Amino acid sequence: MITVEELKKIRENTLKKMDLKLHKLQEEILDKEGALNKKLILICGGPGCHSSNVEEMKARFEKRILEKGLIHVEVSIAGCFGLCESGPNIEVYPEGIFYSRVKMDDIDEIVDKHLCENVVVERLLNEGAIESGKIKHVSQVNFYNKQKKIALRNCGIIDYNDIKEYIALDGYQALAKAITEMTQEEVINMVKDSNLRGRGGAGFPTGRKWETAFKYDADQKYVICNADEGDPGAFMDRSILEGDPHSVLEGMALCGYAIGAEQGYIYIRAEYPVAVERLKIAIKQAKEMGLLGRNILGTDFSFDIELRLGAGAFVCGEGTALMESIEGRRGMPRPKVERTAHKGLWGKPTIINNVETFANVPPILLKGADWFRSIGTEDSSGTKVFALGGKVKNTGLVEVPMGTTLREIIFDIGGGIEKDRKFKAVQTGGPSGGCIPEEYLDTPVDFGSLSKIGSIMGSGGMIVLDESDCMVDIARFFLDFTVDESCGKCVPCREGTKRMLEILERITAGEGRAEDLDRLESLAEIITSGSLCGLGQTAANPVISTLKYFRDEYEAHIYDKRCPAGACQALLEFYITDKCIGCTKCARSCPVSAIRGKVKERHVIDTEKCIKCGACMEVCPVGAVIKR
Repeated sequence: MITVEELKKIRENTLKKMDLKLHKLQEEILDKEGALNKKLILICGGPGCHSSNVEEMKARFEKRILEKGLIHVEVSIAGCFGLCESGPNIEVYPEGIFYSRVKMDDIDEIVDKHLCENVVVERLLNEGAIESGKIKHVSQVNFYNKQKKIALRNCGIIDYNDIKEYIALDGYQALAKAITEMTQEEVINMVKDSNLRGRGGAGFPTGRKWETAFKYDADQKYVICNADEGDPGAFMDRSILEGDPHSVLEGMALCGYAIGAEQGYIYIRAEYPVAVERLKIAIKQAKEMGLLGRNILGTDFSFDIELRLGAGAFVCGEGTALMESIEGRRGMPRPKVERTAHKGLWGKPTIINNVETFANVPPILLKGADWFRSIGTEDSSGTKVFALGGKVKNTGLVEVPMGTTLREIIFDIGGGIEKDRKFKAVQTGGPSGGCIPEEYLDTPVDFGSLSKIGSIMGSGGMIVLDESDCMVDIARFFLDFTVDESCGKCVPCREGTKRMLEILERITAGEGRAEDLDRLESLAEIITSGSLCGLGQTAANPVISTLKYFRDEYEAHIYDKRCPAGACQALLEFYITDKCIGCTKCARSCPVSAIRGKVKERHVIDTEKCIKCGACMEVCPVGAVIKR
């Protein structure tokens, strides 16, 4: 067990060894004597890059560095850099050079040229790291220069398996300050004053929730971190847990102190094995140092954390279903007769916040409520992490101040639509969210603004759609997910979403009826007003929003038997135009021999035999095959 003074010494001693990692953090060349004689190879260990065997890449770097006798080069793996589209990503400091799509065979060239000869390997530079022949520092790459990182503050910097590096960057200093200098009420008031709202979807004020549990007298209280990230395309929580697990542990401990709890649980899906393993390591390290467990930092405060693995049910992201699962029962929502802060886990006062919410708490305690409130908007303070995906050039993880517009996120940070197609919509909030059309691209991203246009922020999924996406099919996709994941406890969700899905499947198959739109709207109203839990109550949102903004596409499917986006296979017809040069590639690639024609003559597709697989369109060298 360590004391507060010993914690400060660990911080000071580790900082001395982290000068180049601090250089990344400070985004400027260090003037510290000797720093420029050292180099740091920082390898992204985020979810995407990790799958490219980054441990082997690190070993290859170290082997080559040893062979070249480079004694002043350190190689380290850190958490997610964010720009997942271009991985595996590597950064070299102190220069701040950003290499992307690095293969194992490229490593020797980086060592031989960059480290030995100080010559940048330009062919490996990230596309955004060079402009007009000038190489940019990684911090000036467009993907990063509009971001502000609070929840992700240490991801991509520290070694996630080294608690000392977390401590060096002010880790556990907030906990030490709280339990030795502040009362429980002072901690709660600072969180309240910061206007931190829950980042899991609902956006409930965190401090008010904590205050409710604090004031409710009980012999036992609990803190739960909801890490059951189930939205399609979402990986915000996973990246924090894998890249900076101690930030979540510290945030939970601060909550435990504030409300008077001694036990915490992290509920995480078993499909995140890397995050689970890194959490186990982090919890073990924190216990060994006396930062978790009995009498933390020599005080009377005790707090412990255990992991609970979920089986991947989407409904277990709902708080009451999550608690049912922890208690050993099937994860199904409870009727909310009493607040969880009064009667939650095993009938005791319980606070449930998600990963990102807890990760925001330590810097608030250290820097103050005014600092946090100065970022973002009056309604929504701080920043928000988004998993930016879909038809956008720079897919990945971004953290921006609340109030940043959708246009800035998609076009400035995301780089615009891939293949330079036309933007159609952006879907926010996962299966519970809505689709936002182009006319609302300048909407600021905060809780209130998104709600006004029929969507939600949710946990942070953001999927960009282009002109090739059918909005009816997008609604069908999310309903299909919801039907599969419904726990079946209440009739509106169990039966209503299934009936709604059947209608959408019929429409996309070209069998829509005139009365289907009225039925969809009626079902949406029943599901929204009658479902038991928040997931059921928001299940119809993708349909509601697409009907509102893209009703013409529904009507085209039903009345014209046509899919304007050319995405619904049953409504497609492939046609060969007079651009055909008679090369016969399309005929040779057709699996059902539906194309006929002579060499150097225009070919024709037999629509009766065509199975609409699109193989002809893919192989045509002159773009003569079109969908209509």
